[in-house]
Amino acid sequence: MVNDVMIIGDEGMSESKFLRGTMILSIATFLSKFLGMIYVFPFVAMVGQQGLALYQYGYQPYTILLSLATLGVPMAVSKFVSKYNALGDYRTGQRLFRSGLFFMTITGFIAFLLLFFLAPVIAGWIISKPDDLNGNSIADVVFTIRMVSVALLLIPAMSVFRGYFQGFQSMGPTAVSQVVEQIVRIIFILSMAFTILYIWEGELGTAIGFATFGAFIGGLGALVVLLFYWKKRKSFIQKEVEQSTADYDIPLSSMYKELISYALPLSFVGLAIPLFQMVDLFTFNNALMATGEYSQGEAETAYGAFAGSAHKLILIPVAIATAMSVTLIPTITNSFTNQDKSLLQQQVTQTFQVILFLSIPAAAGLFILAYPTFSVLFGFEDVNIGGYLLRYYAPAAVLFSLFSVTAAILQGINRQRYAVFSLVIGLTIKGLTAYTFLYILGPVGGSFSTIAGFGAATAFNIWAIGKFAEFHYGKLLKHTLLILFITLCMAAAIIVVKEGALTMFPLQSWRNAFLVELFSVITGAGLYFIISVKSGLAGIVLGERFSILKKPNS
Repeated sequence: MVNDVMIIGDEGMSESKFLRGTMILSIATFLSKFLGMIYVFPFVAMVGQQGLALYQYGYQPYTILLSLATLGVPMAVSKFVSKYNALGDYRTGQRLFRSGLFFMTITGFIAFLLLFFLAPVIAGWIISKPDDLNGNSIADVVFTIRMVSVALLLIPAMSVFRGYFQGFQSMGPTAVSQVVEQIVRIIFILSMAFTILYIWEGELGTAIGFATFGAFIGGLGALVVLLFYWKKRKSFIQKEVEQSTADYDIPLSSMYKELISYALPLSFVGLAIPLFQMVDLFTFNNALMATGEYSQGEAETAYGAFAGSAHKLILIPVAIATAMSVTLIPTITNSFTNQDKSLLQQQVTQTFQVILFLSIPAAAGLFILAYPTFSVLFGFEDVNIGGYLLRYYAPAAVLFSLFSVTAAILQGINRQRYAVFSLVIGLTIKGLTAYTFLYILGPVGGSFSTIAGFGAATAFNIWAIGKFAEFHYGKLLKHTLLILFITLCMAAAIIVVKEGALTMFPLQSWRNAFLVELFSVITGAGLYFIISVKSGLAGIVLGERFSILKKPNS
């Protein structure tokens, strides 16, 4: 109890520093994810949807192994170091940092070996009956996986640096290194793809392989940033260590047991979308080719449009939810710990409202404008399959956002295992339905199996929040119905404007597609904003700082 009081007191004294830091980290996380989405547009223009599919073949297994190798380390190390720093024991955090660097280097090396040597096996799972004349070859898939695997030698150890800095409530190193890593990676990806394909006139498989190597190059850029911050702050950190007022002398075994208890739930929940995509990776091509209606090339084009292009687009509204969930856990935890049920109800309601206010109209807009949106961003070559898949994948944006936030709320009220259990439910449904839906419904089956899985997982989280946080959904339901009504009005206006614009500007050129998109988006966004302001919804959802938007006496 004494320890808890000391921690809370220390947090209170540094609240402004913490809020500033989390805001910086949230912005950096959003910027990093946004950059990770927009580079796909010029990349697809160079390599096409089949090239993007090959890129995904390497990146999906890498993402899973990277998450397993790091096990949510940045957040867990941050929580561990912050706890013992608050108790005046800076030596324990330093011991964790030093041993953690060694441990994460070992796990990264093991993950690298696994991915490198299992590449032929994984490639066989992705394309069980290859047709090298009509699609990517097994050799290209193996090369791509092995090129990206090298990044596992570097990235896991960097996560310890980031977590240690965050434990001192210093979010700058993590924020700057994330953005630098993404910028360096993107520059390398685009420059190598362009150089190999258009200057050296090389093969597509070679270009994609070297593009995935950008993960390692980006990691080097981030490491330079972190080492710069370490050199700059090492003397300050060492001074804090020497002035420690306590030393709990915790054995390494106990230290890692505590660390893993923090990290596992964070890691597993963070793997939600990659795990769902992994199911698609091993079922999509094989299921479509099994129907006899799709060649390997056609299946890969559909997979690239689905898992690459469409997925990147629907992640735009999800990025906001992800950034919000980073800052959500401490505030929810504080209200729950202090048993301030009124504040907790208010915080959870506000969070849900903001997510729904942004994600529902975004998903509706993508659904209606799927074809012109795909045309503007990825060209006309594969617009028929790309627009079709984007249309039916768009609703997943709402579920992705809600799952991210509801999982964060469950972590904040110390019910992490329910978030993990909900993900297991969702993955089970995804795994059981993916191949069947794809075989029966074609490429769009991947969207429906994902929506079914995430829908079940999110519904479970919502139930758990209601039960364990004693959260009442009445007020939220009322505002959600209003959001849905305004979205329907917006959707009707977009359809009218889109159809009218298409009569003047048929989708036969990029210029026409852009004009249709522009007129439709301006109409939809403008109408949604006006109605939400006039109804008072905008002011209610966006909080007191936006009270000027509320209608009088609302």
